[in-house]
Amino acid sequence: MRYFTILILMLSVSACIPPGRGFDRSSSSAPADAPKLETDQAVLTQNSGPSVWQSRNVVANAGQVDGGTYIVQPGDTLRGIANKTGAGSQIIAQTNGLVDPYIIQPGQRLIITGGRYHQVNAGETGIAIARAYGAPWREVVALNDLEEPFILRVGQKLLLPAATPLDPANMSIEQRAAAFDLNIDDIVTGSDPALADNGGGVAPSEWRKAISPEAAIVRPAGFTGRFNWPVNGKLLSSFGSKGGGKVNDGLNIGVPQGTPIQAASDGVVAYAGDEIGVFGGLILIKHGDGWVTAYGHAEKLSVTRGQKVKMGEIIGLAGASGYVKEPQLHFEIRKNRKPVNPINHLPKIS
Repeated sequence: MRYFTILILMLSVSACIPPGRGFDRSSSSAPADAPKLETDQAVLTQNSGPSVWQSRNVVANAGQVDGGTYIVQPGDTLRGIANKTGAGSQIIAQTNGLVDPYIIQPGQRLIITGGRYHQVNAGETGIAIARAYGAPWREVVALNDLEEPFILRVGQKLLLPAATPLDPANMSIEQRAAAFDLNIDDIVTGSDPALADNGGGVAPSEWRKAISPEAAIVRPAGFTGRFNWPVNGKLLSSFGSKGGGKVNDGLNIGVPQGTPIQAASDGVVAYAGDEIGVFGGLILIKHGDGWVTAYGHAEKLSVTRGQKVKMGEIIGLAGASGYVKEPQLHFEIRKNRKPVNPINHLPKIS
């Protein structure tokens, strides 16, 4: 997991970071005129409920496929060949350079990639599938060349990484969990439940309208084009390498305990919880066109998965949850899954 927060070394950095709305960084709490949480907004603790990927159990029953060559027969379709061989149609297309509409001809020789394939069932998420096999979800994404919006389809066959030293079928739940780790990219790419083959996701909700954990959420139509600062405070750790192989994928901004955290841009909440221990209370917002923002170390969360938010709306309260010793916000901006320097995408410091 690429993440590092340095406090002692960066105490000499005293840049004051401007917010969308002003807070007094010298006070011990947010000032009286700071934006307040609406009285009808239920503030959630990080342990407010199970994550989407915990709502549907995945049975580790992958089938083994022998690699080789298949000669296309009259009447064959890509899906039919996948059913005959046990391999995934997406992997067959990818391996053989086939593109939509995937035209094949009798006599054509197709390479069939061997390995373990898991057939996706209704409601399963990529994260839950990876956890069932004790495999990193990011490796499954790479093996299957999955792309945005990263929504799986019922019946889809996913090629799995090479078997772990212990066969998942013989591993305890604790052993599988120990072999599995989770990062921000995993949640962005693997947290939506699988859809029926011809089904669509549900539209994002307005405030306090719950989204079923069984439902995939339609991604935002498009990015509004700008970000704003989520809090005002002292820069504790900047973006980039910190030496010794340690990297900060965002900014760490020191703020008083309980400082309201504001959405940096319009978007849809993809995650609000605490499953990544290093970040504590964490919120992820998708903004469309591959843009995602992350807000870590929150003491309280005031949004839920699937909720629409506007730039400047309060999404939680800053704290010292996770692996930090003082109140702060860890803030990231990602484009097409890659962390970028937030400073380059935020209003300049005056």
